[in-house]
Amino acid sequence: MLDLLRGGDSARLFVSSLVGRAPATALSLVLVLRTKELTGSFAAAGLASGSNALANAVCSPVLGRWLDRRGQPPILLVGAVVSALAMAAFAALPHGVSLAAILPCAVVAGAAMPPLGACLRTLWPLLLESPERLHAAFALDAAAIEVVYIAGPVLIAGALGAWSLSASAVACAVLLVLGTVVFATSPSSRGWRPGVREESGGALRAPGVRTLAVVFVLIGLAFGAIEVAVPAAADHAGSQGAASLLLGGWGLGSLVGGLFATRSAAPRDPVGRLCVYLTLLTCGHLLLALPSGLLVLGALLFLSGAVIAPSFGLAYGLVEGAAAAGTVTEAYTWLSTGLAGGIAAGAALAGVLAEGAGPSGGFLLAAFGAACAALTVGAARAALVPTPR
Repeated sequence: MLDLLRGGDSARLFVSSLVGRAPATALSLVLVLRTKELTGSFAAAGLASGSNALANAVCSPVLGRWLDRRGQPPILLVGAVVSALAMAAFAALPHGVSLAAILPCAVVAGAAMPPLGACLRTLWPLLLESPERLHAAFALDAAAIEVVYIAGPVLIAGALGAWSLSASAVACAVLLVLGTVVFATSPSSRGWRPGVREESGGALRAPGVRTLAVVFVLIGLAFGAIEVAVPAAADHAGSQGAASLLLGGWGLGSLVGGLFATRSAAPRDPVGRLCVYLTLLTCGHLLLALPSGLLVLGALLFLSGAVIAPSFGLAYGLVEGAAAAGTVTEAYTWLSTGLAGGIAAGAALAGVLAEGAGPSGGFLLAAFGAACAALTVGAARAALVPTPR
């Protein structure tokens, strides 16, 4: 792993992208807590958080297309400043303010959020020439983001928010600008030039990108179902507070799996390996539906989570070969959008199932999503195999 970060400005890009992505992991919770504090309404808090997520999902591919056309620094820096100003405005709102003043801040903060993860993955192939190092880099990124998703909400929304939720919003703005400035002013980001587009149109015109976007929607469906089914299972067992620990164990499994993947050789058949991982994810989610105690559930969540980061690493590694020239960054953003949409749908459906069938319904939905993702990869194998350029 250290070898990956020694060449050129790899370490600078990797660390700064994690710093810049941390606010995105905490902002949803900050919006919920701060809006509740300002308005006294959880309904308003949910609308603010949901509007932020929806704006980010819709606008991220647009930013990705601009990045592919104009280069990284100008789009990243402008996006970071606009998003940070919206967060700062949200932090400055007084108590008793109406939802009409909160929603524009939430929407602009999400819409302008720079897609640093997509930009980093676009640069990896230029910095790491060998397939083994590139495979390890994608796995490391997928594993490290698990740490950010755990630490970001805890430190920014939890620890700092205990003192001041307004300060949490300001911290999100500062970290976003800091991480983006360090990333965008790096030699690799400044020197990157978008590829020449082969024809007009966006990234989704490539069959491989469409396939991966569908796969990420289905994976998101599984993840959204898990995020509802686990709290339902904890509540059913009479230990509602255990939900965070169980989900933390799920993320820890992904982290451990990703770290192991960084030390494995690049597969000769990444599409086939991805099918295997998604099949294992399906089996793991099926086992979650079996009646068990919370300790067994936690162990099964850890095991099923162990293939998440390796799966993401393999999927990200397929993007450059699947995307048309000049659309790679936009292609990565479509995967994030698909994942977000799938998570929203999975959470909504699992909530309905939890009311009727209990937690097992959500776990079965998760298995269904993972199985469909595996079948999609297998059926569209030809579209995902890189073609020489």
